[in-house]
Amino acid sequence: MTRQLRSMGFQYGSRRTQLISDGSVVYAEALWDHVTMDIQELGFKAGDVIEVVDATNKEWWWGRIMDSEGWFPASFVRLRVNQDEPMEEYLAHLEEAQAGDEDRASLGLLLGPGLPCKEQMRTNVINEIMSTERDYIKHLKDICEGYIKQCRKRTDMFTEEQLRTIFGNIEEIYRFQRKFLKGLEKKFNKEKPHLSEIGCCFLEHQTDFQIYSEYCNNHPNACVQLSKLMKINKYVFFFEACRLLQKMIDISLDGFLLTPVQKICKYPLQLAELLKYTNPQHRDYKDVEAALNAMKNVARLINERKRRLENIDKIAQWQSSIEDWEGEDVLSRSSELIFSGELTKLSQPQTKSQQRMFFLFDHQMVYCKKDLLRRDMLYYKGRMDMDHMEVIDVEDGKEKDFNISVKNALKLRSLTGDEVHLLCTKKPEQKQRWLRAFADERRQVHHDRETGFTLTEVQKKQAMLNACKSHPAGKPKAVTRPYCDFLLRQKHPSLPTALPQQQVFMLAEPKRKTTFWHNIGRLTPFKK
Repeated sequence: MTRQLRSMGFQYGSRRTQLISDGSVVYAEALWDHVTMDIQELGFKAGDVIEVVDATNKEWWWGRIMDSEGWFPASFVRLRVNQDEPMEEYLAHLEEAQAGDEDRASLGLLLGPGLPCKEQMRTNVINEIMSTERDYIKHLKDICEGYIKQCRKRTDMFTEEQLRTIFGNIEEIYRFQRKFLKGLEKKFNKEKPHLSEIGCCFLEHQTDFQIYSEYCNNHPNACVQLSKLMKINKYVFFFEACRLLQKMIDISLDGFLLTPVQKICKYPLQLAELLKYTNPQHRDYKDVEAALNAMKNVARLINERKRRLENIDKIAQWQSSIEDWEGEDVLSRSSELIFSGELTKLSQPQTKSQQRMFFLFDHQMVYCKKDLLRRDMLYYKGRMDMDHMEVIDVEDGKEKDFNISVKNALKLRSLTGDEVHLLCTKKPEQKQRWLRAFADERRQVHHDRETGFTLTEVQKKQAMLNACKSHPAGKPKAVTRPYCDFLLRQKHPSLPTALPQQQVFMLAEPKRKTTFWHNIGRLTPFKK
């Protein structure tokens, strides 16, 4: 039964639905964060475990986490490999006991007849890792040989720069993954999969996995470039011809290009499950534990960069909403809003206090004035270069530079000139929060330098262009998400039921469920 519930094997929907209707508990693990936009939706973080209550709809499922219930997109989760998971008491008992005759009898009472042992569960996870890795290689090969190879023949349609934007470094990823799979195959024990020692393979290549960062950073640009080309019929026909020639499954190119992003986020979940079913006495335990931490760090870095790139559109839109903007764009130096709030500002040589809204980004801080009548309207008043400022915690009382008595104050002083700013908060806790924010800003800058994170000129220009397009004259300004919106607009592919489960990739957040009576039924107290 657990084999039928492997991740993304949605052609087994009838079996899954039957299990739920029979009262069996079916669990899924989150691949992505799901930020709720509706009170009827279930929010969760990547890695959370969700109890699937209703999966009759292939796109949106009804699930439960603790006391919260709601709809969530099926494509954001993977079904657990081992649904027949033993009780926590059994796992604890198994860790402590060496399974003597007396122990075996007690384990039998806990487990019940016919349920798989921990070794079988480890076998299931190992087999899933191996099978999904082989299918992923097939998937990458199809992209490289089915699309890129054919595109390079058509110099009249594609420039090398366009191909680099659309496909990123996926050929480099393909070469690496083939090498990685060879390492896994060497460590895979075909006769007794649960004895396989594959943790060392992840540790050996942990730095190589960082090539996914470049791909994930480029992915929004790929979506934009591909979206432009797909408005032209000859490109639509060409890409479809490539797919048919390579005998690839019925998924559009943008869907294929999303899977490396999904894959790198899936590794920590697989390793966490593998560690769970690996006894501490197993020779692979320490390597799997270390591999899990290493892949978590890789995924965390990539997720953080992906989030940063998605947020630059919001920063561009924020800037476009500011009246009387002067100087360079915020994105020319910054890519993250660290903190914001209202402060009382005093600057030399004038010592007149001013109420200003401050926005602390990495590398710089922008301050604005509120409109007297429309409090939601801001006017640009200036900025400070945080790379050349020191932050000083000022004690309550007489401040010597400004010769005034202050409370809850801090000071920004230029390291290269005479520029000094005194900033005051209303409460002590607000001052402490700002001091932490300034420390966070320096840490962010240092981290970006260490990891080599930068925005390309193309990304900056595209974000500002999106911001301009989203604010037509005379219409209210609103925050949009062009990259996510592009994925949301894609038609969900219909997949043949006989397709092998490892080749099924859910591509994007599906359309929201809007059946009125179905939603009303879900809100009734009887469902509780």
